Amino acid sequence: MRWLILTSSTGTGHNMRADSLRQWAECVFGASVEVRIHHVLEKTHPIYSLGVGLYNTIQRWCPRMHHLYFNYLELASLHRSSAKILGRDSFVKLVTEWAPDRIISVHPHTNHGFFDLARRALPNRRTRCITYCGELSGGYGLSRHWVNPRADGFIGATDEICAASRSVGMPEKRIFNGGFLLRSSFYGAEARREREAEIMARELGFERSVFTILLSSGLAGAHNHIEILREIAALGHPLQVVALCGHRANTRRKVEAFARKHPHLKVRALAHTDRMLALKRLTSVVVARPGTGATSEAIQLGVPLIHNGIGGVMPQELITVRYCRIHACAYFGATAEEIVRHIRRMIQEPATLNRLRKNLAAARPAGRPEQIVHWIHDCP
Repeated sequence: MRWLILTSSTGTGHNMRADSLRQWAECVFGASVEVRIHHVLEKTHPIYSLGVGLYNTIQRWCPRMHHLYFNYLELASLHRSSAKILGRDSFVKLVTEWAPDRIISVHPHTNHGFFDLARRALPNRRTRCITYCGELSGGYGLSRHWVNPRADGFIGATDEICAASRSVGMPEKRIFNGGFLLRSSFYGAEARREREAEIMARELGFERSVFTILLSSGLAGAHNHIEILREIAALGHPLQVVALCGHRANTRRKVEAFARKHPHLKVRALAHTDRMLALKRLTSVVVARPGTGATSEAIQLGVPLIHNGIGGVMPQELITVRYCRIHACAYFGATAEEIVRHIRRMIQEPATLNRLRKNLAAARPAGRPEQIVHWIHDCP
């Protein structure tokens, strides 16, 4: 059986879920399922690639401007009709030559027109077209393009998303509440997580008993590390901080320079790393943009979370903030001062951390990735 996963590099979550789906399919089915990940927008037409770059640029420099871009895409429906898709011949060629049995979209703009193109390209093959939506709640910010009632299946991460898909016409029998689709390491044994965290702490020169803050950075490099570090330094506590800088060497140099000027803090600036599980396991609190990837990981691990809303919140992030407010499982800070105010409260009131951990556990969906891949495999 062949699975073709459609994704795009707008933000971090879509590619993470695509790779997680590939990992779980290989883990559960081995060589009997062959998986390919296709960055369909970037590889179909240069204009779409330019749009992806614009998306990430806005996210990095002015998140609130995404309200204009998001609503333009909602109205323009660039990929809803197969006839309007630019460069569609390259996608049709891929599908025709590889002939997948399953096409799974993990992106809202790749599950309408591209599904239609695939079906026409393979008229004699019963290829199932399925959407996995990792968003957390409905309302403004949830793209209407996520739901395609003509698709063979819709897998939602939460009860709220499944209800939203049902409300806009997705047939009940084709909806599956699958839970989060995270990498396999996030579902491993607790003892193994603890060992990995101990190793990471030794490498960083950290003590496990000291309050530790993880300043996250998404794929687009969106962060406010220096602003937040200034406020953390003003607390006067001997804290430990990890600042993720992604592929931005200039940001890393600035963080390292800040660390040298504030020796009462242990600050470590890290480039891109695939050891997020170990980092989050030793962390007291994560500060991250309200993306679905970082939030889902925090909920799965039970790591207290502060959403970084500096510069405004994108529509796609609003639905994540909404979910966490409903479940009281994260804090939100619109400024560096607000973020560090939450950190101070966590340091001074340990009961706050305990309450957040309990609420995170309650907000965790019941489904597991093994169930998701089995549902895809057996989709009638």
